[in-house]
Amino acid sequence: MQPGDLVRITRASIAVEKDTIGLIVKARLHENPGQDPVYTLFHVQLITKTDLNGVVRRYLTQDLRRLK
Repeated sequence: MQPGDLVRITRASIAVEKDTIGLIVKARLHENPGQDPVYTLFHVQLITKTDLNGVVRRYLTQDLRRLK
């Protein structure tokens, strides 16, 4: 996954339902110096019919599924 991909959120969280659609706007790789990358944090702009439309939330890889 990379910025520009449409994704479906697979885990519900506060005020965000499961299966909400979003757009990845930023991806940050977190790593320990001198070691393998630990995880990637994705900044996802939500696309909803609620007040959260356009809000950017952060998710891990396992919480997202890329749409084709």
